[in-house]
Amino acid sequence: MILESKASGVVETGAGASAVSEEREKFTGELKRLEMGPLWAVLRNVITPEPRQREVPYLWRWSQVRPLLLRAGELITAAEAERRALMLLNPGNPGGIGATATLYAAAQLILPGESARAHRHSPAALRFIIEGRGGFTCVEGDKVIMSPGDLVLTPSLVWHDHGNEQDEAVMWLDGLDLPLVDSLNCMFLDEFSAETQSVDKPASYSERLFGRALFPAGAAAAPTRQFSPVWSYPWSEARDALECLRQSAAPDPFDGHLLRYANPATGGEVLPSMGCRLQLITKGAHMARHRHTMSSVYHVAEGSGFSILNGERFEWCKGDTFAVPIWCWHEHAAPAEDAVLFSFTDHPLLAHLGLLRGQSRAEGSGDRE
Repeated sequence: MILESKASGVVETGAGASAVSEEREKFTGELKRLEMGPLWAVLRNVITPEPRQREVPYLWRWSQVRPLLLRAGELITAAEAERRALMLLNPGNPGGIGATATLYAAAQLILPGESARAHRHSPAALRFIIEGRGGFTCVEGDKVIMSPGDLVLTPSLVWHDHGNEQDEAVMWLDGLDLPLVDSLNCMFLDEFSAETQSVDKPASYSERLFGRALFPAGAAAAPTRQFSPVWSYPWSEARDALECLRQSAAPDPFDGHLLRYANPATGGEVLPSMGCRLQLITKGAHMARHRHTMSSVYHVAEGSGFSILNGERFEWCKGDTFAVPIWCWHEHAAPAEDAVLFSFTDHPLLAHLGLLRGQSRAEGSGDRE
């Protein structure tokens, strides 16, 4: 008996079909022995119509994270831990280390009088200061004092160490492209020759020299490295810029008043693999629903509100952190008061690869970035 086949036009049944099946099994076995495999057996599981929903929307409450972080400070020293950090782990991440597929997040603590030894690594890192004053990060001999709301960068393979010379605990949100670098198997770590670096640059060196659109003439006029030459973006300046934007422009329907932290040498992103954003959602606003291929980790810098992520409502307030994975429908609202959200995202990486794609509720499909 002969039957129609969509693939080849005809197939045999009965004894003929059994023989074909045996030949296919034998063929597959031969491929396996040679570390090969048939694409057609896995094609539709690998190349899918849309990104698979693997990582899930998730929120970490500061009211729960903070006491655990302080408890970690009682149980383990900064010297023992090297970096006393509690990872924020997405339940759907198969590697068990990411807040999203490409982004790592953690809450880190440094107590008065402590220092965290100097090192450098291939994953790029950023820090958004949550609590405490007087802590510092020394980046390539430049001592950067940290205050709440400041953004501090430690790009890939840049020497850095941390310290706290004051009398209160300092806590911050860490953001790294660690899952991405791990997936590329491109991990490197170098220990500095001493516990800490010598401070050999004037106070606020990177901000004063590169952060004011006044670059030194000559070789240093246009830094050639792919990351921002400015290590610190102070909260006071970022918040003032956000207020200026509120007073001068209408809000974006999806993100409210949105600022991008920029590399002053190029106008581009601060890091090649991660971008940083600051957005204001005004009291009473409920932003439109959308989704996109970039994933983000949000931190509540001011106020309170809620986000609806893939249909689930997440209430948040100051200090909370939440993950919005790839292709996750999301909308933000601030019913009772103004809210300011800091976020870091893999937008620069996807833009470079040509993989940015977005969709709004009003569209059947689209390419909104």
